[in-house]
Amino acid sequence: MPERIKFISQEQYIAAAPAAVQPILLKVQALVEAALPGAERCISYNLPAYRLGKVFFYYAAFRNHLGIYPPLTDDAALVGALSRYRNEKGNLRFPYKEPIPYELIRDVALALARQYARK
Repeated sequence: MPERIKFISQEQYIAAAPAAVQPILLKVQALVEAALPGAERCISYNLPAYRLGKVFFYYAAFRNHLGIYPPLTDDAALVGALSRYRNEKGNLRFPYKEPIPYELIRDVALALARQYARK
C-alpha cells in the first residue's frame, strides 16, 4: 500500500490495495458489518476501522498478509484459537497464501466489540 496517501474512507483504502487483495478486504468489511450492524465504518491511523462509540477493530492489507488489530485479550478460548496467527504484540497476521479464516475474523470482531465496550 502506498504510504503517502491519506485515506478518507474504507472504499478509498480498498481501491488502493492490490487487485488480488481487494476481495479479501471487502469480505472482511462485509462480515464485520453483518456481525455488528451498529458498527460505523471509519479510518483511524490511516487504516480501515470500525467504531461502536470508540474504535475497536482495524484491518489492513500488507504485502503477504492481512492484519487485524488491536490484540484481543479478554476471550481466553479465542486467544488460544488464534495463537498461530498472533505476532509478538498479539496482533493478528493471516497469510494470503493460506485460506483466510473469515469465521475466526468475525469472532475476533465480536470479541473486540465486547472487550472495548467494557473500557
